[in-house]
Amino acid sequence: MKLALYLPNFRTEVTIKELEDLTDLAEELDFDSVWTLDRIVVPEASDREELQYTFGMMDGLPHALPVQARGQWFQGYPLLPWLAARTSKVRIGQSIIDTPFRAPGVLAAELATIDHLSGGRLNVGLGAGWMPEEFAAASAAHIFPKRHKHVRETIEVLQGVWGNDLFEYHGEFADFERCGFGAKPLQQPRPPIFMSGLKDPLRSAKRITKYDLDGWIGIQDSPEGLAKWLTAIDQQFEEIGSPKRSKDLEICSMIWTVITEEETDQSTAGGVASNLLVGTEKQLTDRLKAYKDAGLTMPLIWPPFTDVPVSKTLDDLKRIKNDILPKVEPA
Repeated sequence: MKLALYLPNFRTEVTIKELEDLTDLAEELDFDSVWTLDRIVVPEASDREELQYTFGMMDGLPHALPVQARGQWFQGYPLLPWLAARTSKVRIGQSIIDTPFRAPGVLAAELATIDHLSGGRLNVGLGAGWMPEEFAAASAAHIFPKRHKHVRETIEVLQGVWGNDLFEYHGEFADFERCGFGAKPLQQPRPPIFMSGLKDPLRSAKRITKYDLDGWIGIQDSPEGLAKWLTAIDQQFEEIGSPKRSKDLEICSMIWTVITEEETDQSTAGGVASNLLVGTEKQLTDRLKAYKDAGLTMPLIWPPFTDVPVSKTLDDLKRIKNDILPKVEPA
């Protein structure tokens, strides 16, 4: 099992120094990767719990974001070149890039440059977004009903731009004649592409197969739910005649993580559980073993939005890598 850090750039209060300290430690501990979070705005309606949808469109969560509208968070996408310059070993990525907020051709060219800046360490996580208020703020309200189609077109443009000296595309959201887009990614044939947000096994199997994708990123998945989903997607791979299987993919999930001194109720009953990776060292060890058995290959360790200072997270990361992981992955 690999370890990844989900950098808490989206918080009501966070400093660059805190992001530096977390990134430096992830590099020191030989984490596989560091990921940023994509959030353009927090609507004021969120403070009143009046968003159109619940957080992440997940059952059991409020119609609000866990960050205040007047919060001083940092945008995840501009942090990628910064991460490329600050690190030398860990892979970097954004979980996930909401494609409707970016022009596909521009995104393809920018990601190729970032891959060079990082020395070929870029992971590309792609998803559709979920918050209509954010689409409006990004001047993309018209895309919301067709956001999944925008993701598909973006994947096609990325792969076309990265794989051809000249490339043209004629779709609904990208429409251009033959152009050169500059340097191709350093990684060949391309940076790994991770899909996020598709829970339907058939749609997921078709997309992974059609575009030969490399990984899948979920959010707050329980071991039981993950095992059930991976079994279902493998059945769909077989039914559509795909050579792909879940074991061929990097299977990830963004999971709120805290080590506590007292045992924590980790029950997953009654909607989305917030305590999946919150508990004592033994509880986290047992839970990570369960995730490994379920098929999770890389948890994205996600510091909670509130009530846990970065100093605590720094200590937790050391304990997870040095004390817990060896029990999950014995030598």
